[in-house]
Amino acid sequence: MSVRFQSLPVVDISGLASADLGDRRRVAEGLGKAAREVGFLYVTGHGLPDALCAELRAAAADFFALPLERKMESYIARSANHSGYVPEGEEVFDSGKIDKKEAYDVNLDLPEAGDEAPMLGPTLWPELPGFKAAVGSYYAAVAALARRLFGGFALALGLEEDHFAAHLTRPPSQLRLVHYPYDPAALDQEGIGAHTDYEFFTILSVTAPGLEVRNGAGEWIDAPPIDGALVVNIGDMLEVWTNGQFRATAHRVRKVAEERYSFPFFATVDYFTRVAPAAAFVTPAQPARFAPLISGEHLWAQTVKTFRYLACLRSGDST
Repeated sequence: MSVRFQSLPVVDISGLASADLGDRRRVAEGLGKAAREVGFLYVTGHGLPDALCAELRAAAADFFALPLERKMESYIARSANHSGYVPEGEEVFDSGKIDKKEAYDVNLDLPEAGDEAPMLGPTLWPELPGFKAAVGSYYAAVAALARRLFGGFALALGLEEDHFAAHLTRPPSQLRLVHYPYDPAALDQEGIGAHTDYEFFTILSVTAPGLEVRNGAGEWIDAPPIDGALVVNIGDMLEVWTNGQFRATAHRVRKVAEERYSFPFFATVDYFTRVAPAAAFVTPAQPARFAPLISGEHLWAQTVKTFRYLACLRSGDST
């Protein structure tokens, strides 16, 4: 990236809900500028009710406060669609480093899905009163917000507003409830190491500071929570689709100074969607920079590389 930003832009997206196309285009202009120059932004006017967000936070706190043996009853390996509890140490990245966090992963709940593809199926819910209602309601609301943002990004790219709609029938978008415990003994251990997100974009709600974003000069810029705002960042697959017009920017969570909860929603498209630079962004002067991939297959391949319970798939052992 070429932009040496020192803070994230703020975009009021309330106009995306307007019946006036001009209002939606004005929001799209701000979205496009942030996506091209920074890859990260705060969004206000998103319409997610405060009460819904509070119920999500309370459900997460209740679950993560359970004894480990209770949480392991919902261990992600027990699920049919890669959902459930992710204990600390379950995820191991290429560096071999273990992030200081635990999580609960919630996917699109498809009880009727068969064995058509990994990540498509019924969500594993814990036996905890109120958890499914609170988390499921938030999932539905943030998924609707993601659809509006898909339309806004399409307008920002000069495409038809419904450009992505045909690919959003049953997207395996994932909501993660992430708990970063405060551990003063973990002197220099990051909450999560530097990375970009695999999907199209992420919608993030957090309870405390810790997020840092890398600018074009290689500097880590603090991105603290702003009251009433969500963070949105561009993911790898939207960078591919736009042939690099939109940027997936590296970010990390530094060692936290207090207990922290994070709720990223990784917005993606339908499992079997072919993701490649769109024709509108490929010219003789700007040839395609990325090879095509299949959305869900790419996500599953990255997941298999990361999760310990899927180690047998990495080794080719199907037993």
